[in-house]
Amino acid sequence: MSINLVCTSKPCDGLFYYSYEYTQYLNSCGIETQMVVITHPRFTSHDYINSINKKYISFKNVIFDDFDDSACTLIMGRSMLTLPYIDRKSYSQDQLMILHLLFRNKMISVYSENHKIEYYDALKYFQANTVIDLCDHDVYKNGIGKHFEKKIFFDIHKPVIENHQFEHLFIGTNKTYYNAAKSLVYKYKSHGIVIYDAYEHDSSLNNVIAPVENLLGTFKKYVYTKDTIDPAPRRIQECKYHDKEIIYEAYNRGAEAYKNRPIEKPDVKCIIYELQK
Repeated sequence: MSINLVCTSKPCDGLFYYSYEYTQYLNSCGIETQMVVITHPRFTSHDYINSINKKYISFKNVIFDDFDDSACTLIMGRSMLTLPYIDRKSYSQDQLMILHLLFRNKMISVYSENHKIEYYDALKYFQANTVIDLCDHDVYKNGIGKHFEKKIFFDIHKPVIENHQFEHLFIGTNKTYYNAAKSLVYKYKSHGIVIYDAYEHDSSLNNVIAPVENLLGTFKKYVYTKDTIDPAPRRIQECKYHDKEIIYEAYNRGAEAYKNRPIEKPDVKCIIYELQK
């Protein structure tokens, strides 16, 4: 059986990159997989293509606002279901119809707690029939599903070239992250805050518009500021892989788990097992 790996995130979000990497890794394991991107209302397909081309050595196995209705559905986080439900009035009728058809198939869902109540409302709205949960129990102690850890597929990343533009990197790709960075940058004179151009920002700060070519080569130290649960913090893994210093201005269970984990290739055994049941 093949997989539709569905992504409804913004084009430089962690779940977008995880979704692309797991699409490529599953294909390398012989599991026919396509990444189905339902474009966020504020972005276009070009934004997603640009994001992939800046970070990875190739662009493949991605379709936009379309799908194969014979395939199983996989989402790398529950928010891929809840976000289009919460913001459904901003999506086209065609997009919502595609999501209904995708989510009514057998669906493998990676557990998260971004929207605890809304997730179950979204299941009803999209008329999901069979949902199989996977969960990182080191992050969510009371989560449900077989244990599953998100890993980064570094083999398909472009090489990092050290070309420092500033010393300290902050992530500010939503209002919460940006406000956290803004409250701390006074401590770090040489800084860059990664943001989306579609959102308001303080022009007195060094805002860096995502996606950024060779992002991991533009800074020396990463300042981690997320004090809410971060299910699978990519930047921590990337900094460990490239021997970048991490300054922890905040902690959460996700950061703690990934700080102590070794860097390994993705493991998709539980996905393949559930697919073949």
